[in-house]
Amino acid sequence: MTTADYVVVGTGLTGATVARLLEDQGREVMLIERRPAVGGNVRDFLHPSGIRVHAYGPHYFRCSSRRIWDFVNRFSPFRPYRAKIQSYAGGRYHPWPLQSDRLGEFPGWESQAPAGDPRNFEEACLQQMPRALYEQFIRGYTSRQWGMDPRELEPQLARRIRTNRAGVGELTPTQRFQGLPILGYAAMMEGMLAGIPCECGVDYLQQRDAFRARRALIYTGPLDEFFGCDEGRLGYRGQTREHRYLPDRDLCQPCVQVNHPQAKPHEPLRSIEWKHLMPQEDRDRSKGTVVTSEHPFTPVNSDQYEYPMPVAQHRALARRYAARAATIGRLVACGRLGEYRYFDMDQAIGRAMTLAERVLSRNERTAAASPPVR
Repeated sequence: MTTADYVVVGTGLTGATVARLLEDQGREVMLIERRPAVGGNVRDFLHPSGIRVHAYGPHYFRCSSRRIWDFVNRFSPFRPYRAKIQSYAGGRYHPWPLQSDRLGEFPGWESQAPAGDPRNFEEACLQQMPRALYEQFIRGYTSRQWGMDPRELEPQLARRIRTNRAGVGELTPTQRFQGLPILGYAAMMEGMLAGIPCECGVDYLQQRDAFRARRALIYTGPLDEFFGCDEGRLGYRGQTREHRYLPDRDLCQPCVQVNHPQAKPHEPLRSIEWKHLMPQEDRDRSKGTVVTSEHPFTPVNSDQYEYPMPVAQHRALARRYAARAATIGRLVACGRLGEYRYFDMDQAIGRAMTLAERVLSRNERTAAASPPVR
C-alpha cells in the first residue's frame, strides 16, 4: 500500500493546483492520474508542422485575478492573446458574442420577451435578445451541443450568453489578464507538478486499496463513479475531434474559432484553426495549417467527459452524490467532474485555491479525529 498525507486523484487544473499549493506548504502529497500524462483536458501538442494544437479544444486563458495570473505565470511565461471568434450563419461571418447594435435592429423586441422568471434556457435567452437572433445563432447550436431541445435545459445556462458593446469583437473583453502560455499548456502543467510524486496510467477507482490518504483524499474524478453509480449515472457531453493538416494553405478561416449554428448534423459544430494562436514570426516559419473539426456526442467512457449536462434531473442526482461525499470526513470531491459543475480555467484554479486553504485549515484541526480514506 502507498500512503501519503494528501492523495490527489486527477491532474487537471483543479487537482494540479491543489497539489501544488499543498506542496508549497511543505505537505506530503502524491498524485494519481488515469491517463499516461498529466494535465487533464488542457494538454496540447506540437504538430509535425510546428503548429501547436490543443488536444481537447481551444483554451483561451483569461482572468481578472492578479493572484491567479501570477500563479500560472510561475510555470510558463504568458504572451498576450485576446481571442476573437465568429459565427458563420446566413452565408457570412458574424462576430461572436453578438454586439449590442444587432439587438437594435429589432425595435420593441423586449415587449415580446417572456415575462417573469425564465423556466428554461430558451426563455432565458429570449429575455436577452430578439427571437430572430436566437433562432439564427443560438437554437441550432445549443440543440446540437447538448443533444436536446433548448427548452429542456436549465435557464442558468443562458448566463454564458453575453452581448458585447458595439464595435467590441473580443470573446471576453472585460477580463483584465488574457494570454497563452509560451511553453504550451502541457509544459505549464508539467511545471506545476514538478517535484510531486505522480503515478500515471493508474485508475484509482480500480485500485483504491493500493492507496491511503492519512489527512485528505482530493478526488477530481466523476462523482457518480466514486460510488459505483449505484444511484444512476450523471450525464455528460463531449466532442469528437478530427485534426486535418492542409499543407498547401496558409490560413483557411478568418479567426481561430468559427461556430456553425446552422450546420447540418454531419457537419462540424465548431472549427478551430490553430495557426491563429501563434505569433506572426512562428506562423511564418510553419508550412500549411491545421484545422480541427468538432462534433458533439454523448460519451459512455468517463475519459471523454467534458460538459456536465445542465438538466435538472442530473443536478438533483449530483446533489445526492455530493451529500454522501460530504459524510466522508477526509474526502474532498472537487473539480468539473467531482462537483458536476462547469468551470472556466480561471474558475477552476480559483476554486482549487479556496479548497486548498480549506483543506489545510480543516486538517490541521482534525488530523487525529477520523480514520484515513482509501
